[in-house]
Amino acid sequence: MTESPITNHESRLYPPGVLFDLDGTLLDSAPDMLATVNRMRAVRGRPPMVLEALRPHVSRGARAMASAAFPDVPPGQVPELVPEFLAVYREELGRHGRPFDGIEDMLAALEADGTRWGIVTNKPEALARDLLPGLGWATRCGVLVGGDTLAERKPHPMPLLHAAEAIGIAPADCVYVGDDRRDIDAARAAGMPSVVALWGYRLDDDDPVAWQGDAMVVRPVDLLEPVAWPTRRSGVDP
Repeated sequence: MTESPITNHESRLYPPGVLFDLDGTLLDSAPDMLATVNRMRAVRGRPPMVLEALRPHVSRGARAMASAAFPDVPPGQVPELVPEFLAVYREELGRHGRPFDGIEDMLAALEADGTRWGIVTNKPEALARDLLPGLGWATRCGVLVGGDTLAERKPHPMPLLHAAEAIGIAPADCVYVGDDRRDIDAARAAGMPSVVALWGYRLDDDDPVAWQGDAMVVRPVDLLEPVAWPTRRSGVDP
């Protein structure tokens, strides 16, 4: 019997399974977030925030973005802004952001090679799922795990392990791609090779080298090169 592309690892260009973070990795969603915080600032009589000031905080979630947008609000009161942020963001969802340059070509190459891919994000699952149809990913994405899908979220490995099981690929044969340290920490805890997406969102004092991912990639288009992909966790024999 002929072996399927999923199990015949020797003939593949790319890993059998790839899981991605969403914001800052697949999707440049910072413009949606900027529209959200600027609506919040406008109702308080404040001038618009510039994209460059918000962008580094996007991968850290709603609380971090609300704190960046309202630095004068005491840290203990920032959580009170989160429900408003999420409500406004639902109205701005998908209106301004788009996939990073090269993402669509990379996904097409993975699919042509028989790779199964999915998304593991800390964004609430309903918000992430609402984005997929407009991106054309609803029927292409093999699994979507949000920050509230399971009892744990990244950097815990549970979401990655759950997603790998859902697409039928062993964790060691998947690769996780993300732009935040917790992405790489989650992959390491799951026994999954990782790629640091250097095109994503980072604070100035972040040092992605210190995250100790298995590969670091500057642009999505670089992942068209099969050699850019780690095939196993470092130190694990093939």
